Amino acid sequence: MEHRVREGYEGSGPGAITPDGCAVELYERLPAGEEPDIIEGAVRPASSILELGSGAGRMTHPLVHRGFAVTAVDESPQMLERISGAGTVRSAIEELSLDARFDVVLLASFLVHAAGPGVREGMLATCRRHVKDDGCVLIQREAPDRHDRVPSERRVDGGLIRVVSSEPVRPGVRSVHVEYDFADARWTQTFLSCPLTDEAFDAALERAGLAVDCYLTADRTWVRAVPHDD
Repeated sequence: MEHRVREGYEGSGPGAITPDGCAVELYERLPAGEEPDIIEGAVRPASSILELGSGAGRMTHPLVHRGFAVTAVDESPQMLERISGAGTVRSAIEELSLDARFDVVLLASFLVHAAGPGVREGMLATCRRHVKDDGCVLIQREAPDRHDRVPSERRVDGGLIRVVSSEPVRPGVRSVHVEYDFADARWTQTFLSCPLTDEAFDAALERAGLAVDCYLTADRTWVRAVPHDD
């Protein structure tokens, strides 16, 4: 698989940097937060989970420890080297084609807002292609005001995450710049994000053969979608 840098994405700091600007050593440090609790509460125990864009295992490892059978997908071999207890597949999400389907397909980390041409469509098509007919797709969306609350910052164990800017670069697409400051290291990441209204989100799911089943959080940032027949 060719190593490529995605246009509009970049990162800096110690260690390997992935094609979308993520620093591997940084992502090993980031906490899982409440996401594993949300996922566990939305699916059947011991479900098979296809985790798209797993990174270094921030959510993979808590899910494995809770008894889920996880297959982690990432395009960075350095990220996948950090995964333990789960199957791993190196692939860009939109290019993934496995001879298997899963109880749950997980598209977290706001990846549904990826702004490259055809990328979101490809990601959602991958979700639909790999979910069982009676399964579900869990998607993490941006909050509606996410780009209005900039600059912003939050503390994590040992460090500070600072969203410095979110600037329009073309209609419907914003460039977001984030800094990560720790006592012993500093990283930056710049990535593209395409805000989605509820209507645009629903339409994107519809085109992929999916439909909203329910929202899992009060802020509507976590969604359970299910396959639907035309």
